[in-house]
Amino acid sequence: MGSQSYRDLVVWQKGLELSVLVYEVYSTLPKSELYGLADQMKRAVVSISSNIAEGQARQHNAEFSHFLSISNGSLAELDTQRIIAEKMGFLSLQQSVELDLRITEIRKMLYSLRSKLKTQN
Repeated sequence: MGSQSYRDLVVWQKGLELSVLVYEVYSTLPKSELYGLADQMKRAVVSISSNIAEGQARQHNAEFSHFLSISNGSLAELDTQRIIAEKMGFLSLQQSVELDLRITEIRKMLYSLRSKLKTQN
């Protein structure tokens, strides 16, 4: 990859922005969910950028691709939790749509980056 650091990757930066947004949403969830759904959402969103960073730091395309796949799994987990939170009335429609847009954007970026890594092998 042409990038010197995971910090240079826009997808990693977008993952951090999504983390901040989820933590902001987390603060609006009912106290009864602090150790349930909200905690799961926090773990999933932190995993997204963390796995991008870990994979890029290993400096081998195959390993990086593997960690991007893990990030994509965490993204799917977060999306599922978003849907549950919306259905339970814990998220407003506006919050849910904003999360969905960002999740979709990052999913596309992860797919594109994985495809690019495969062509470099």
